[in-house]
Amino acid sequence: MAEQKTTHPQSGKTHKIVITIWALGPLLVFPFALYRAVKTRRIGRKVVLTTLIGYVLTGQGITLGYHRLATHESFKVPRLLKGLILGVGSAAAQGPVITWVDNHRRHHIHADQPGDPHSPHADFGEGWKESFKGFLHAHIFWLFEDPPKDFGRYTKRLREDKVVAWVDRTFVWWVGAGLALPALIAGWPGFIWGGVIRMLLVNHSTFAVNSICHMFGSRRFNTKDESRNNIFIAMLTGGEGNHNNHHANAKAAYHGLTWREYDLTGYVIRGLKAVGLATDVYEPTPEEIAARQAQLDRQAAREQAQAEAATELPSLTAVAPATNPERELVAAGVVPEAMSADD
Repeated sequence: MAEQKTTHPQSGKTHKIVITIWALGPLLVFPFALYRAVKTRRIGRKVVLTTLIGYVLTGQGITLGYHRLATHESFKVPRLLKGLILGVGSAAAQGPVITWVDNHRRHHIHADQPGDPHSPHADFGEGWKESFKGFLHAHIFWLFEDPPKDFGRYTKRLREDKVVAWVDRTFVWWVGAGLALPALIAGWPGFIWGGVIRMLLVNHSTFAVNSICHMFGSRRFNTKDESRNNIFIAMLTGGEGNHNNHHANAKAAYHGLTWREYDLTGYVIRGLKAVGLATDVYEPTPEEIAARQAQLDRQAAREQAQAEAATELPSLTAVAPATNPERELVAAGVVPEAMSADD
């Protein structure tokens, strides 16, 4: 299949200026908008509704579309619905879908190790100052860095997908629609709250998964990385805060493993499946989840024993990564075996 035309992540001074405006603009607008709303004690019902509905929809566009559908291929939907979900995710303004997916797949393959684009731990030392620097890097400052030289290594099939490629190259139009629609519904306040501030809230909720959920929370699974389950972030992100669960079973469609682990996105997928719109949903059984937990415990124990004996052993030559990126994604558990195909 021929590769479709898509966007390519930008770099250089102009890119950093755009990212700075994108990052600081909403932050500067928010306190003034909040002050005005408190002072006047008036914020219209339409403004509230456009903000809340926009938050939920674009948030689901990221978690349901960008993350579980495009990145991990945890389920399938009809092409038209796929384009709509990814388009709504684009309106969150977190970048074109293929760039987002490439970064996130790297995060899983190199989780909290060199090569992870937004780890708060890799390349940072000990102590609270280094931890704070790592937190800021993982939350937002990693976005200012230039893209990797091998960008696109993990997104070949997505670039060949006509629907994904079209949404990717029309990214700016989706962002514009996400700002224009609340303005048409609720005027200038709708643009500010339902557009700019909604974008701010969705994005920093997503960013909190990268930062907070790799530093604060509980660990059900003994993964090699520092992923955590954080119920507060899960509530803000439709279930993405169940991050340790996700890192242990990256290709699973559902991140909440019990009723106590809130997972709105998982509920949406179940609903789509019930009406026949979601197929090939990857659902590990309780037995498979228990086996995965036992496997991770064994791996952790083995690595601990190796680490304790390291001073008595000669240095080992690092094993080269798989030459086929598709097989590399499967080996790392990022996508299901059935979703990947050899080049």
